[in-house]
Amino acid sequence: MFRKVLVANRGEIAVRIVRALRELDITSVVIFSDVDRAAQHVRLADEAERVESYLNIDDILEAARKHGAEAVHPGYGFLSENAGFAAACEAAGIVFIGPSADSIRRLGSKTAARILAKQMNVPVVPGSEEPATYLEHARELARQIGYPVLLKAAAGGGGKGMRRVDAEGELEAAIRDATSEAERAFHSSEVYIEKVIEQPRHIEIQIAGDFYGHLIHLGERECSLQRRHQKIIEECPSPLVAANPEMRAEMGEAALRIARAVGYHNLGTVEFLADSGGNFYFLEVNTRLQVEHPVTELVTGLDLVHLQLRIAAGEAIPFAQEDVEWRGWAMECRVCAEDPEQHFFPSPGEIVQLREPAGPGIRLDSGVYPDWTVPLEYDPLLAKLVAWAPDRMTAIRRMLRALNEYSIVGVETNLAFFIEILNDAQFREGRLDTRFIADYFGRRKAAPEPGPELELVAALAAAAHSSNEKRETRNEKREMSRWLSEGRSEMLR
Repeated sequence: MFRKVLVANRGEIAVRIVRALRELDITSVVIFSDVDRAAQHVRLADEAERVESYLNIDDILEAARKHGAEAVHPGYGFLSENAGFAAACEAAGIVFIGPSADSIRRLGSKTAARILAKQMNVPVVPGSEEPATYLEHARELARQIGYPVLLKAAAGGGGKGMRRVDAEGELEAAIRDATSEAERAFHSSEVYIEKVIEQPRHIEIQIAGDFYGHLIHLGERECSLQRRHQKIIEECPSPLVAANPEMRAEMGEAALRIARAVGYHNLGTVEFLADSGGNFYFLEVNTRLQVEHPVTELVTGLDLVHLQLRIAAGEAIPFAQEDVEWRGWAMECRVCAEDPEQHFFPSPGEIVQLREPAGPGIRLDSGVYPDWTVPLEYDPLLAKLVAWAPDRMTAIRRMLRALNEYSIVGVETNLAFFIEILNDAQFREGRLDTRFIADYFGRRKAAPEPGPELELVAALAAAAHSSNEKRETRNEKREMSRWLSEGRSEMLR
């Protein structure tokens, strides 16, 4: 096993990895930008090193060499799916905790991955096998596929560079916007075209492989609840697949066929779209740990970060496919500093007061603390609240209890929005698809006009948010926080 590992990430995932390293008696090294000098992952790690950027490969490798780190864990986002970074680690004699650079390269291109999936007899959404290189080419491809179509970035995911096109007249503007966004996000303007599957579910399969050719899957996660093509609530198992065990076996085997074709090792996720009839179609492969990995951990009883580290250190996966069991139901809410009433616009600022939930069946992967300032420069994810229970309805009730105990003062969050969703009849019935959130806003009842009590609390919150003014002392901020908390409690009675 490694003696020292560098964590090339920030926020709650860096905290999660640091804690896993400590459990395995491995010294942790983290990197941080100027914005993150006081971040939680820096406070918890054994050693820390400043870098210009979490995307600067030279800085990261120099930090690893300086601190004597034998391996680098990239977490997710940033450089986690960058084949060049994996190759640079290998060239420097540092273990990249993830798949090989070759696997990342072969699966990172969405068009190449589609071709591979078809070769492995995995169903794919009808679409182009090559990037749409210019407007007339895109028009020809779209006519062959049939509208509506999706433009998608060939070099990345997360909704960046994605545009829906319902008619040919919309194509030129959509191509311009999609290629521009793809270039900014992935340094590649290539986009390809797929047929739109109406009301699809987004279901992914967790896979794991070692250096000895042993590949298994750990079941599925339902990831259909999304805003701006990014997930906000995930479940394990999927309500659709749980009712159809044969579908789990088929999707799992399809995912493993793709992984075997590239000699995959370490963790990864194969994503699919599924319709209500049980048909599924390959979407993409994420060659890294997923944000939503805790729901799989709670249902399988496995620690996936520990598993990543052991595989990267050369250990074999110590169990077979038939040993994997799924017990109960887990659900995750991604708690973000954002305002759902303003199109989920980010809400940076100081966390003036924080009260976190606990109790049976509750897990909180958090990267924040009171008096810390949520920066504008990075993703607004603050924490992941996860609930486990023997069945889905009990998991929902347990999550609601935790959400009602959770309080973050100083920034806008989506906590109240989650409470709404979990109380929604359609959600409770498991009738989910990737348009659920957008449709929910369409059928949601108009909120009542704010009364004088709400206006008072809003004024207090605004005052707390402007706490950087020099004339305001720390004691005054804490008193303001107490008034705000008491006012909120009074309103909720």
